[in-house]
Amino acid sequence: THTLELATGGAFRCHDITAELQALVERARLTEGLLVAAGQHTTTALVVNENEERLLADIEAFFLQLAPADRPYRHNDLHLRPGIPPDEPRNAHSHLIALMLGNHLSLPVVAGRLGLGRYQSVLLVELDGPRQRQVLVQLHG
Repeated sequence: THTLELATGGAFRCHDITAELQALVERARLTEGLLVAAGQHTTTALVVNENEERLLADIEAFFLQLAPADRPYRHNDLHLRPGIPPDEPRNAHSHLIALMLGNHLSLPVVAGRLGLGRYQSVLLVELDGPRQRQVLVQLHG
């Protein structure tokens, strides 16, 4: 079990973590098996998609249209929630987008490589940043 740590940028930003995951596979000398990754936050997501700048902008626009930050979400009524710190963000939209995207994935490891297609990357999607984030990773052979 490994914990991948990264500092994210932006309120909505995709971070390619493919190389870090591949490095874990190589360090473990895993040739055939499974990599399981789970985001440790309710306002991040883990997805497999193409890491292409224009597509990432389209993804952000699509999800922010589905769950705009400026809607009157009950989660954002911070004065009604007990024990909330003064710096708590109004981030209900981030939680809703995370629900749609998911926060874990499983990938096959074949011949020592992540089983990804030509244009596929593993992306940590930051939905409420910038922040320090962790992804829990397990390798099974």
